[in-house]
Formats: sequence, C-alpha cells, structure tokens
Amino acid sequence: MELRQLEYFVAVAEEQNFTRAAERVHISQSGVSAQIRQLERELGAELFDRSTRTVTLTVAGKAALEHARAALAAAGAVGQAVGEVTDLIRGRLTVGMVIGCTLTPLFDALAAFHRAYPGVEISLLEDSSDRLVEGVRTGTVDLALIGAATATPDGLDALTIISERLVAAVPAGHPLTKQRRVTLRDLIAHPIVCMPPGTGLRTVFDQACAAQSLQPAITLQASAADAIAGLAARGLAVAVLSDSMAARYRDLTVRTIDDVDTPALLALIWKNTHSPGMRELLVHSRKAFTKPHP
Repeated sequence: MELRQLEYFVAVAEEQNFTRAAERVHISQSGVSAQIRQLERELGAELFDRSTRTVTLTVAGKAALEHARAALAAAGAVGQAVGEVTDLIRGRLTVGMVIGCTLTPLFDALAAFHRAYPGVEISLLEDSSDRLVEGVRTGTVDLALIGAATATPDGLDALTIISERLVAAVPAGHPLTKQRRVTLRDLIAHPIVCMPPGTGLRTVFDQACAAQSLQPAITLQASAADAIAGLAARGLAVAVLSDSMAARYRDLTVRTIDDVDTPALLALIWKNTHSPGMRELLVHSRKAFTKPHP
C-alpha cells in the first residue's frame, strides 16, 4: 500500500468521479483507476460502487476513508515537523473567502505570510459561507473568512472581525426616507434586494423575518455589496446591507432596521493548528485584522 494510492482513493471519494479526481491529482484517469484497483486487490475488498454515473463508497470504502485521510495527514505532518525544527515551514494552505466580501487585511495577512514563508503554497477560493464552514470542518479549507449569524460555528474556532446591525438603504425620495425608524414590517411592504442564501447577512435577515412570521419579497439577489447598492440606487428594490457596507454609498439613505437585533458577523474560522504553517498564518491574520486601518 502506497501513500499515492491513498491520495487517489481520497480524491475519488471526495470528487465522486474518476475524471475529476484525476484532474485534481494531475495524472490520467486510467492511472487513477489502475492504482485504485491495485489498492482494492491488496485490501481484498472493493472500495467504490461503480454501477452508476456518480461513484459512491462501498461499506468497506466508508470504513477506510477516515483512516486514509489520517494516514495522509500524518505523512504530511512528518515533513512539517522536520521543517519546523529546521525553521523551514513548507506545505500548502487553502484559504477561503465569502463571495462578495473583499477585506484588504486578509490580503495583507496573506502577503506578509508569503514573504515570511515562501515555501508554503497558498490557494485562495471564494464560496458561500455555508460551504466554507463545511470545508473547514472536513479539512479541505484551512482558514476561512465567512459571514455568520453566530460568533462561532459548532466545532470550530473563530475570531470575530466585524459585528454590525442590518440596515435598509434606499435612494432619495423613497417612502422609507420619511421614517425615522424602520421595522421589518415597514421593509417588507417593498421589493427587497439582498445577498443570496448561504451568506451570514442573509441568514440573519431570514431568521429575523421567520421569527415574526413575515415573508419578504426578495425580488433581486446579488453577492457583491456594490451590485446591491447599485440596484437600490436605481429604485428597483430596498437594499438590505450591514452598516459599514451601506455607509460607502453616499447616494443612498440608510435606516437601521430597529427590530433586527442580531448582528451580521464577519469572522475568521479554523479547525486545527497542528501544522506550523497554519499557526503562523493565524498569527499574521490576527495582526492584520487587529491593527488600525484607514
């Protein structure tokens, strides 16, 4: 049994497809298939059900998966441990960032970390907060910047970056500009543009509406604050944003939604700090997000 066979096995299990797994590990599909077959012969059991288009794990495969992941992690830890002793931190880290949220301190942290440890390969990906949380839980993402409705997702560590109330943003002349206070009931009398499900801000908004049995007409959705504000500025809908997001748009009038007390959060989340590279990235991230920014 070889480590590369375990790597291919984990790739197929996670991708549920031999072609995608082959692309991920950068060898041919036939090469992946041959190595998996060899592994199955050594183990004396089939690891995958290949009878359907989507490849699924057999009972034996499910039993083997976590052990295979643990073996690969242990092998990687050997190199990292040696690197730590010799002051050479190497490896690969995957950093996630919620779609539509661009915070320069995160880029500052990555740049400072890269200068200090050029031997570590950094991958940056955008996705919904829900998917990033799941990625951190399963280990496919090491560190993620997410939007959330709670400070710390279950089973993970977190550092809250921003905690803000939700606001309604409307153009000049909109009926809501005449009100000094705005409630959810006031808001749902109008079409709404908001972030899509899976984002922290949308989760806060949906939960607040559900608590009052309200059904808002969310006619438009966009992942970027600029797009949401642009649609609202043209009178298409009322924008639901966080306070600091809306403050950037001088052509919009902002009203805090009085009866939404739960703040929308931005937080860094992670699961484990076994690797020295991950520990150092956290140090740089904490520095970047806690120092004053203009």
